[in-house]
Amino acid sequence: MNFDPHYFPYPSKRQVTYARRGLVAASQPLAAQIGLDVMKKGGNAFDAIAASAAAMTALEPCSNGIGGDAFAILWSAKEKKLIGLNSSGPAPALLSEENIRSRFFNAMPQFGSEPVTVPGIPAAWAAISSTYGKLSLAKTLEGAAKLAEEGFPVAPVTARNWAGSRKLYERERLAHRNGKIFDGWFETFAPGGKTPAPGDLVPLRAHAQTLREIGRTNAESFYRGDIAQDIDRYMKKTNGFLRGEDLAQFYPEWVEPIGVNYRGYDIWEIPPNGQGMVALMALNILENFDFPFGKDHPDTLHRQIEALKLAFADGHAYIGDQKKLEVNVAGLLSKEYAKKRSALITENALEPLPGSPDKSGTVYLCTADEEGNMVSYIQSNYMGFGSGLVLSERGIAFQNRGFGFNLDRNSVKYVMPGKRPFHTIIPGFITRNGEPVGPFGIMGGAMQPQAHLQVVSNLIDFNLNPQAALDAPRWQWVQGRELHFETGIPHHTAAALARRGHDIRYEHSEAEFGRGQIIRRMPNGVYAAGTEMRTDGYIAVW
Repeated sequence: MNFDPHYFPYPSKRQVTYARRGLVAASQPLAAQIGLDVMKKGGNAFDAIAASAAAMTALEPCSNGIGGDAFAILWSAKEKKLIGLNSSGPAPALLSEENIRSRFFNAMPQFGSEPVTVPGIPAAWAAISSTYGKLSLAKTLEGAAKLAEEGFPVAPVTARNWAGSRKLYERERLAHRNGKIFDGWFETFAPGGKTPAPGDLVPLRAHAQTLREIGRTNAESFYRGDIAQDIDRYMKKTNGFLRGEDLAQFYPEWVEPIGVNYRGYDIWEIPPNGQGMVALMALNILENFDFPFGKDHPDTLHRQIEALKLAFADGHAYIGDQKKLEVNVAGLLSKEYAKKRSALITENALEPLPGSPDKSGTVYLCTADEEGNMVSYIQSNYMGFGSGLVLSERGIAFQNRGFGFNLDRNSVKYVMPGKRPFHTIIPGFITRNGEPVGPFGIMGGAMQPQAHLQVVSNLIDFNLNPQAALDAPRWQWVQGRELHFETGIPHHTAAALARRGHDIRYEHSEAEFGRGQIIRRMPNGVYAAGTEMRTDGYIAVW
């Protein structure tokens, strides 16, 4: 009996998932189960997140990998507080405007060796595990390593995205001045020029060995040991800028999350260099409006869209590496500034411009355990597999986060050695009166703060449960007045918004609207969770 894994002739419906002792929500069922297994073997939510995240690097390599970056927001039940983790790597010491221009580039290259920055993911696993976990990192990562070693069946959405990446890197290999640097990608992820179909079994044995070495050395080998030496040799061979010295100097940074109060709930994000501030600024603006006519009314969507556009304008102008920000974060997130920005919203679509505040491819996972610990976690190689460079004998695909830099000396995104690039990936968390409500996140490039805004509004303004908040049709602002709508948004709403000057196009592909997970802790201690219908999402419960 043959079937098409991409064909769904009837609407599919998911229910809210409940759990008492713990749960793991991920975009891959096997990753969620591996995380839950670790929890059942004596681990906690922190161990589970590292286990599931490691499994995701194998199960969904078209979205993340060992050579990417990570961010997390953790709720420690013991300490009764939120903790942020920024494990995004900086530009290598050799990555400078001068060196980019010396290779005859007038802008940051998108793929190849130039945009590779220091990977932060292995350090994130080690930091979370050693600081808050109960198990050794070796035990935590063993399930993921075994999965990669023995092989796993490829999920439908992953297979589709994997195939799309092959076409991309085929073009890059032909167009690049040194196309051979992409050979490692084809050797590892498209042997014989083919990518896996849904249900195909794929082993990644070099990947498995690297996971075990990361676990055995608590990631030290990756930054200051044998793996680091292999990366150094490979980058020199491929004319990259990354060196062993860059890896040796990297450590993740524990940070204070930043937040705003939205109608009685505190919404938290990681401070820049990520774009979480865009979601917070948009929510601050949106709080100046009421929604008496319901979720899908044109007034509701118009105000959400306009608030988001204004926030993005400020984000593009001001968000970079926080250590080099010229505008105070507090100024951008102040209620007074948000009120000034909200006054710009009229009945018609606007062309957003930045204001003047006071100076002063990704995977998302979340976990919760019976002690009350919760984690909001996100990791990525950026654009699918990333740069296209793969150290095949180690199974490491390197990110292309350096593409977030530019060569404009007056920009907050100007490339400099040791500077962190602008990041799209953002974990979210909600608290109320100092108590945790739960983690949430939606992956998908520039869609992420837009989806954060929509999901938070769904939860708080319209009292949707976690699953319904994710299932609700989404919109995406592209640029200027251009909007993309999912087909579930009513046509009469689109028509009304078009009359206000919005340029609307319905998109039949769900790929651009993000993929998320949500956990909410109920007053009785039970967890309620939702997972994404737009991908291969799953919630493993205990």
